[in-house]
Amino acid sequence: MPIKIPNDLPAAETLQKEHVFVMHENMAFHQDIRPLKIAIMNLMPTKIVTETQLLRLLSNTPLQVEPTLLHPATHRSKNTSLSHLNAFYVTPDAIKNEKFDGLIITGAPVEQLPFQEVGYWDELCRLMEWSRMNVTTTLHICWGAQAGLFYHYGIDKCLLEKKLFGVFEHKSHNRVARLLRGFDDCFYVPHSRYTGIRMKDVEREPDLDILATSDRAGLCICASHDRRQIFMLGHLEYDRDTLKLEYERDRAKGLATAVPENYFPDDDPAKTPYFKWKSHAYLLYANWLNYYVYQATPYDLSNITMEFKPPVGHEG
Repeated sequence: MPIKIPNDLPAAETLQKEHVFVMHENMAFHQDIRPLKIAIMNLMPTKIVTETQLLRLLSNTPLQVEPTLLHPATHRSKNTSLSHLNAFYVTPDAIKNEKFDGLIITGAPVEQLPFQEVGYWDELCRLMEWSRMNVTTTLHICWGAQAGLFYHYGIDKCLLEKKLFGVFEHKSHNRVARLLRGFDDCFYVPHSRYTGIRMKDVEREPDLDILATSDRAGLCICASHDRRQIFMLGHLEYDRDTLKLEYERDRAKGLATAVPENYFPDDDPAKTPYFKWKSHAYLLYANWLNYYVYQATPYDLSNITMEFKPPVGHEG
């Protein structure tokens, strides 16, 4: 089934060129199917790029998906036009009386600030608290994962010695976890961050399971036992050239950012970077939608409660 998006969302043209089946609103209106309602809190500065990346991955499923794009009311975007936000985004207050099958909270370029100093921190906390009663499962990405771990479990981030920047090999810590079903023994995930989460802090939390780690990048994926809260410190949604463009922006700003590790052939920025995480990106989002959204969510979303129970046979 296709992903249902507004007729004139910029991502639509990109996805159609990639032969992704995009269903516009006027066509979806005539189908007697309840789509999965997925809210996306997009905190990234390049919102159109990020929304396209996430919608591409959410489309790789036989399920019909209806995304709702969110942005914080307490923050003025410098890189996305107000007309785009007004046309395609709503604020969390606009959906506070609704329920959703899933929620995605993206990363944000604020990781070196204490959480409480982020301008929209209070608004994000209200969204995360709202999600406990109104969303079946939430996927937190990069800084969004750090924010979620801090809010839900009191686990604080730590400053790294230098920017973790590149594509790193990972392995699964739970071979029966449905989120990683079909993954190879080793898989690659891009990272771009100055902060991380200490493994020992997660290990001390009895409600959290560590699902994937890297010898070089450390913790990558952990989740609550019931999988209502999933935290991913990497960026499987990134395009082939996302790290390349970030590297070029950093260098243009005069930052001493090193060449992304394990990314360019021969570490040469003039060469086309390797794209070695694409298949696992599609697989992770398909698994999330299938096992933790579709199979867990009630048909009537009004039945979502904190007493959520995973489906029968759910192993984690």
